[in-house]
Amino acid sequence: MKKSVLLLLMFLLIVACKKDKVDATNPKAFQSSINDMASSLNTLQQVKFNEALYILKTFGVDADGEENEIRALGKLINGMKVPGILALADQVAQRNGIEWTSTGPPSLGEMNIFGNETAKESDPNDIAAKSLNIGVQPVGTSDVLAAQALAIIPRLVDGNGSNVSFSGAALETIMEVFSGGNKILTAKNLMQDNNFKGFNLKFSSLPAQKVIDNKIDITVSVKTTKNTFKMSKIGVDVNPKALLLPQTESDLSTENAESTLPDAAAPDNATDNVTPAANTKPVADPKTSVTKFLNSLGSQNFRSAYDAADNPNWGSYDTFANPTSGFGGVKNINVKNVSTNSTSGSAATVNATYDVTDKDGKTTALHVTFGLKNINGEWKISSYKIN
Repeated sequence: MKKSVLLLLMFLLIVACKKDKVDATNPKAFQSSINDMASSLNTLQQVKFNEALYILKTFGVDADGEENEIRALGKLINGMKVPGILALADQVAQRNGIEWTSTGPPSLGEMNIFGNETAKESDPNDIAAKSLNIGVQPVGTSDVLAAQALAIIPRLVDGNGSNVSFSGAALETIMEVFSGGNKILTAKNLMQDNNFKGFNLKFSSLPAQKVIDNKIDITVSVKTTKNTFKMSKIGVDVNPKALLLPQTESDLSTENAESTLPDAAAPDNATDNVTPAANTKPVADPKTSVTKFLNSLGSQNFRSAYDAADNPNWGSYDTFANPTSGFGGVKNINVKNVSTNSTSGSAATVNATYDVTDKDGKTTALHVTFGLKNINGEWKISSYKIN
């Protein structure tokens, strides 16, 4: 009887010592706490828990190398319990366009974030491919706007160049974008089969000042169990009008500058007939200028629209009103909403949602952020970013 009681007490002590939340004070404690948390789950839950940890390690932290990724993951989820980790993995998967959910069936194979998986007879990541092909297609093209993004679609192929058929894999796929030899963007995703949707590279995510000669180089790599396949597309054209432009802020702030002398300390020789400085602070809401711009475009009054802006990226009036490459192809605009996002000194931003119909009758829904600057007391559009 005493022996049974002792065994029961030992069992209860072991159970009580098991951790139910992440302890990332050191690598050993981190792995031990993860193992304790997994041991309290049934088999299916353990699989989804390990998948969630893999999603967070691969896409939820910004670090290079296994050890650094594990360390960063520990900091990210320290103190969290299983439900919180699953919920966070759902958010990261959705944000990165990964077709994975914590409530779905197992889909990533056997995952172990603390060790490399070796190839097994049934290893879904051991793909018998010879090379990688990538397709690059413009997205969101119209006569008015030109391309707004690129669809980057990788495919694993065999020795004959035919697509390899597979499913149930979790192949880490990385896209890197360069211009002028400098890396300007990195994105990750999971290729689970050869119908992978790839990457949607929005031009608005590329800083205009880092894109040289309006061309980029794109490199995609796909990691299987035994190989890492890589391919590049060099000299891919981008639409300069859709690139991310820096916020414009006036170099001068004289409109906010006041004399440091108090009124009572005005010099004795001051006279009453001194002409006051012109007030350059705009009295109108900046969204008024955006509304005028859109209404002018919608009525095809391109001169009025052009005069409402001071954007060097739009070039001359002839370039601006060009029916092929400029705004001259606009037939109609249906404004849904215009709202001022921020106003600070001589700069402001305005968000606008509207439908634009081109000369061929094609209608595109847009959400645009306009940057404006104060020029002689009037708000002028200085930047234009399609979100």
